[in-house]
Amino acid sequence: MYRNAKNVGYYMIGKGSLAQLDDVLALRREKEKGPAVFFFDHFFKDSDLPKKVPCQSTDIVLFVDTSDEPTTESVDSATKTVKDALHGALPCAMLAFGGGSTMDTCKCVGNLLTNEGKAEDYQGWELVKHPAPYKIALPTLSGTGSETSRTGIVCNEAKNIKLGMNSDFTMFDQVILDPDLTRTVPRNQYFYTGIDTYMHCFESITGSYRNAVVDALSEKAIDLCKRIFLSLDMMSDENRELLMIASFLGGMAAGFVGTVHPISAGLSMVLHMHHGLANCYALSVQEDIYPKEYRDFMTMIERQHIDLPKGICNGLSDAQFDALYDASIVHEKPLSNRLGPQFKEIFTKENVIGRFKKM
Repeated sequence: MYRNAKNVGYYMIGKGSLAQLDDVLALRREKEKGPAVFFFDHFFKDSDLPKKVPCQSTDIVLFVDTSDEPTTESVDSATKTVKDALHGALPCAMLAFGGGSTMDTCKCVGNLLTNEGKAEDYQGWELVKHPAPYKIALPTLSGTGSETSRTGIVCNEAKNIKLGMNSDFTMFDQVILDPDLTRTVPRNQYFYTGIDTYMHCFESITGSYRNAVVDALSEKAIDLCKRIFLSLDMMSDENRELLMIASFLGGMAAGFVGTVHPISAGLSMVLHMHHGLANCYALSVQEDIYPKEYRDFMTMIERQHIDLPKGICNGLSDAQFDALYDASIVHEKPLSNRLGPQFKEIFTKENVIGRFKKM
């Protein structure tokens, strides 16, 4: 089947580009009467960033608690907060300052402002039927690709599944990439999040669901990631800007992943582990599936002096290991993308739980 592919409408890249936000937002205020809605990672609650943005007294400001990844409950709660503050109006724009969790929250809330129901009603492909309000992404972390992807990832704890709202309407309309916004990221977190681009891109190009554009974008993003993470300082000014570009390209390339992301999803659901770190653990036990990528990844970890302690699954109960397996094996499309339609014959319950025990 052929699918009509959509990308972000506008983007701005470069040091100091945050200064252009006032002009970008002014155009939205002229077109729509409603207030702007600002989503900030809670990390910025006591920082200067919220004071530097063009926020008016009538605008709505939310600080997103990113201690855990977005859930259907947290998205529903944020949607209610925004709806109550809007009093029936729609915002002129929705802006996200943060990493994947903050950007995904903004995208999913946007969908629920114009589509009735709850977050869990829209987990899947092409379930969102009406366009969301105009959305602007200003990433303060690089790697997830949320700024350019058509998916807002949400954990559904009741169903033990991590699944996105996958729709053209979920995408941001404007992206502003200012590497100054990633200057204060802790080193380990910078790596855990940034390496997500490398992982979902190599999963795409080593799978069976391929197209030339995705391959080209993925290959360039992978090249940039290797340049960054195999350098002596992944957080130099140049490398922080390059990682923003890699993340941007990786988000556009994000198609079907492989076996890393399903195992990662299991860790997120059962151990409440953040996505980037969960990916690192997932690849650390898949040398047999991705031997070259595994070797490069281990070299990157060593060169950048990143912590990845063993023993995270020590002491888990049989029920918890069962839950890890169930939350991983449910992702049939990614698993079949890498392993083929008979993936359950390779990723047996014993095989998958054995991988978790190696962590």
